[in-house]
Amino acid sequence: MMKIFTPLVFACAIFWLAACSGSGENDLTQAPVPRVKTVQASMDSQSVRELSGIVRARFETPVAFQLDGRIETRHINAGQHVAKGQVLFELDTRDLKQSIHATKAEHAAAQAALATATADVGRDRKLLIENFISRQALERTELAEREARTRLNAAQAQLRQARNALGYANLRAEAPGILIEVSGEPSQVVAFGQAIAVLAQDGEREVEVFFPEDIKPREAGTVRLADGSLLALKLREFAGAADTASRTWRARYRITEDNHDLSLGEVVRTRFVKDVGADKTLKVPLGALDERGEGARIWQLLDQQAQPVPAQIIALDTEHAWVAADLPEGSRIIALGVNQLKPGMAVQALTR
Repeated sequence: MMKIFTPLVFACAIFWLAACSGSGENDLTQAPVPRVKTVQASMDSQSVRELSGIVRARFETPVAFQLDGRIETRHINAGQHVAKGQVLFELDTRDLKQSIHATKAEHAAAQAALATATADVGRDRKLLIENFISRQALERTELAEREARTRLNAAQAQLRQARNALGYANLRAEAPGILIEVSGEPSQVVAFGQAIAVLAQDGEREVEVFFPEDIKPREAGTVRLADGSLLALKLREFAGAADTASRTWRARYRITEDNHDLSLGEVVRTRFVKDVGADKTLKVPLGALDERGEGARIWQLLDQQAQPVPAQIIALDTEHAWVAADLPEGSRIIALGVNQLKPGMAVQALTR
């Protein structure tokens, strides 16, 4: 009985292994076709860059005293509009007034000294005519008179300087505008030239834009306002080097049209267009580029198969690439997962 049972078990095992082997082959042949995201190839020879910008005044002037002192009065606040000549700050003038009194005294002394020297010259000239003194003595008297006159001139200049300093104690607006920043406070001691406010002068407005390090500022562009209208921008200046911290280029654009609805500090949307290639340049997503071979290529979806097409890269930005490729406009391009594709590989386009 045992001899009959053993061959039977062996035959069943062989049948089971054969059945398993056949099932695996069927699984391989029935593997699902991968789905890919596609886009339609379009001709586009222009690179568009949209960046945020900040509205600034053409002239933003630091406000500072022309002498050292202690602030006694502050007449303005940040955000306030001021007129030309309006007093913004006042210094403590006690020391300045004492300086004027001192220079007045020096001026009076110099006047008296000059009067004395002038009288001495007149007397010595008469004595010289009568031969009571020598020519040398008269020359010494005339030199003393010139010295006294020079000291009087110096005293007059010091007096004018002291009076000017007293006038500088009142810090006035050099032009009409808005104070966008005020840091000076009463009792604060300030130094000559120390900025205590910033005045954004009325008139021309600009847009300040920061470009990524790998993109130089464009020569012209547009800014979109809240109501949807566009204003032209023209480059006025840009930084000579990229900022070491943010790695960006700072650029200032002049708004070529008058528009007083723009508020200082307002964030606006700017748009810059640049030609990047010939008329038949294709614009594709960055994910569509495949550089596994000897050169760049893109993949066309043709008859439900992936076919490589050689491409020459013309320009790149953060999201798109501009390439020259032998493809008709409107062809379907595989946009993602190109590093997994093989020539002639069956694929299926996603419906969305």
